[in-house]
Amino acid sequence: MKTSGMKTLGILILAAAAVPLLLPGPFYLSIATQVLVYGLFAVSVNLIAGYCGMVSLGHAAFLGIAGYAFALLTTSTGWPLWAAIPAAVALSVAAGALFGLVALRTSGLSFLMITLALGQIVWGIAFRYVDLTNGENGISMPRFQGLLASGTGLYYLCLAVTAGCLALVTILAGSPLGASMQGVRDQPRRMSTLGYDVWRIRYAAYVLSAGIAGIAGVLYMLLFRFISPHTLSLTVSSEAVLMVIAGGLGTTFGPIVGAALVVLLKNVASAYTDRWPTLLGLIFLFIIVVVPEGLLPGARRMMRTLGTRLAARRGPTPIPATPVKEARP
Repeated sequence: MKTSGMKTLGILILAAAAVPLLLPGPFYLSIATQVLVYGLFAVSVNLIAGYCGMVSLGHAAFLGIAGYAFALLTTSTGWPLWAAIPAAVALSVAAGALFGLVALRTSGLSFLMITLALGQIVWGIAFRYVDLTNGENGISMPRFQGLLASGTGLYYLCLAVTAGCLALVTILAGSPLGASMQGVRDQPRRMSTLGYDVWRIRYAAYVLSAGIAGIAGVLYMLLFRFISPHTLSLTVSSEAVLMVIAGGLGTTFGPIVGAALVVLLKNVASAYTDRWPTLLGLIFLFIIVVVPEGLLPGARRMMRTLGTRLAARRGPTPIPATPVKEARP
């Protein structure tokens, strides 16, 4: 299963590498890059929601912490990119390690509410601590030089990072830790009875998820070169959860599909109508009713059903007769 997932990932990477050659202009290339960035953020949410069964409404805090740290380190202190990037991700991981000690004392709806509260605390700090974050005016970064100055170069960088994180999640899903995470999701009491430390498994997944969200936060800054408290808001966290649900909870590539759906509606459909949120709501209603398991699992189910019906119409495959050998006298 892990080998099949890696082969699928390789095919998708090759297809995604040809995207800049097919798009008509820089606007659509920017949208494709946004899909990769938000898709990676959705992958971080899916790691705890899909594999551990813990839905978070405060995950944008890790995206914003890494984004603010990267912006402040490069603009205020003059750190080079090669030093600011790992420092920003490390700060996001540290925040995840701290928040996990608080949030993982509970589960279910209580976990949802605690993550929401923690996310709002971080948002409030970004909004009120004007001396550090510049408040609602946000922080702008100058244009980057070299590879990052090119839209194509930035796209391939985001593609490489997103592919690496997807490969990590694919390997993790097929590892003993990934199996224990899914066991904790489905049967936490039975896993505890078998001797597994449920809290440690969830904590490891939460911290790793915060790290991936931090990487997405750095890519976010490389793409937009601006961050404000809105980046840490409940809206961003909710959109990531919707991306995961739309694409397929607990699937490897579902979050990317969900991110593509949301980003396209926000950037393309909004150019034609101001009622694109209504259109987004209708699409999600369709997904919930028709393919409640998500777009990718639902498409696979429909393809299997269609193949079964076509095979039934063709009838059973005739078995060729075996020639009977004559007995020799």
